[in-house]
Amino acid sequence: MKKTAILLTAICATALLYVSCSSDNHEETTSTSLTNIGASVAVDTSNEMDLNTGLLISTSTSTTGKTAETPTGICASITISSPNGTEYPKVFLADFGTVGCTDNNNLTRKGKLKVTLSGPITTTGSKMTIERIDYSIKGIKLEGTIEYTNTTTVATVPQWTRKVTNGKLTDLQGGVYTNSGIYTTKQTAGVDTPLVLSDNVYEITEGTHTVTASNGETLTLTVKEPLIKKYSCLFISKGQLKVQGGILNGVVDYGNNDCDALYTYTHENGSSFNLSM
Repeated sequence: MKKTAILLTAICATALLYVSCSSDNHEETTSTSLTNIGASVAVDTSNEMDLNTGLLISTSTSTTGKTAETPTGICASITISSPNGTEYPKVFLADFGTVGCTDNNNLTRKGKLKVTLSGPITTTGSKMTIERIDYSIKGIKLEGTIEYTNTTTVATVPQWTRKVTNGKLTDLQGGVYTNSGIYTTKQTAGVDTPLVLSDNVYEITEGTHTVTASNGETLTLTVKEPLIKKYSCLFISKGQLKVQGGILNGVVDYGNNDCDALYTYTHENGSSFNLSM
C-alpha cells in the first residue's frame, strides 16, 4: 500500500494546528474532503485541550476566596465563585484576555472559559460544564459547551461521558464547522493520585461525533479502536476513528502511542495520507 505524505495547502491554511505541508496534484474534491478530516480532528483536539484546562483549573486551584493563583501551564487569570453560597456548584472563570496570552504549549488563547462543577469531578454523578465565551485558540474561534459527567460504577476504574453540544469551529479563512457528539472515557492510569494530573491516562472506549462543514458535507467519526489520551500529551497518541461522509469512507489512525501531532487517514481503496495537526 502506497503512502502519500502530504498536507494540502487548504488544510494548512484553515485548521487548528496543521503546521507542515507539502504539495500534491490531488483533485479539489479530495483536497476539500481531507480538509474536512483535518477540521474534524481539530475539533476533537480543541475539545480535549479545553477539557484538560477545566480539569487543571478545578483540581489545582485553591477554593478559598474569589481570586485564585493561576495553576502552572495556564496563562489566564482565574476567579472562583459559589453562586448559591454553598460549596457546590462552584464556578471557575478563566480569562485569557482580549489580546490573548500564550501558554507552555505555545498556544495563544483569547476570551474566557467558564467551568462549572456540580460536585467533585471524582464523585459519581458530578458534572463539569465548560462554556466558551468569545474564545479562540491560535485565532481559531471555538464555541459550544462540553459536559463531562462522572458515570463511575467501579471505584478503581473511573469513567466519564464527554458530551459536546452546539459546537462550532471557525477557521482562519472563515470556514465554519458545526459539531456535536458523545464519548465514553475511562481512566487507566493515575487513579491512585487523584490530585496529580500529569500521570493520568485516559482511554476513549466508544462514541461518535459529527462535524458539518460550511459546504454542507457531514462527517461521522466513530471510535473503532480505543483512543489513548495521556494528560501529559497535547494530542491523542493511539487508537482509530472510523470516518464516513461524502466521498470518504476510511480510518484515522493516531499511531503507536507517541506524544506527537501525527496521524494517518486511510481510505477504503487503500490510499493513505500522512497528516499532522
